[in-house]
Amino acid sequence: MERPVLRDVPLQFESERLLIRCPAPGDGSTVHASVVESLTALRAFAASLPWALGEPSAEVSELFCRDGRANYLRRTDMPMLLFLKATGAHVGNAGLHRFDWSVPKCEVGFWLRSSYTDRGLMTEAVKAITSFARLELDMQRVEVLTDEANQRARRVCERAGFMLEGILRHHRANADGNLRNTCVYSIVA
Repeated sequence: MERPVLRDVPLQFESERLLIRCPAPGDGSTVHASVVESLTALRAFAASLPWALGEPSAEVSELFCRDGRANYLRRTDMPMLLFLKATGAHVGNAGLHRFDWSVPKCEVGFWLRSSYTDRGLMTEAVKAITSFARLELDMQRVEVLTDEANQRARRVCERAGFMLEGILRHHRANADGNLRNTCVYSIVA
């Protein structure tokens, strides 16, 4: 297989309502505002989102955006920002992570800004990102790993056409040491 960094892929693409794009320098303050608004919801599943336990700042978010862009270009990790096409509002983040180019396979991760829930936006984003992974990156397997108790994320997976393969018991630990179960969802070519 060719080296992934040599693969030409777009830095942005669209779904019906969303502009989905690679982070860019200067996006940090936008991401920071969404993180701050959504911090309680993000911390509810800290075993899946350990970065949410840190103290949010515009600088941390800017570092995420700049590092994310570099990683996207290297194809080692591909974070994506989600914006409403109609208003330009940042509604969340998603991306492709944990690549294994020998299969090839990857994992979709996602979180939605709290004020934009219950509109089907994340299902739309996950469908578009999964299609991007399969068409642009030739992924043969796309996975989502989510906390068993995260019913919203599980519904996104199911509505986006992923199949529940199983539940990994005591797979992750919260910061307080409580063990969490992880659901493994996938779509295969």
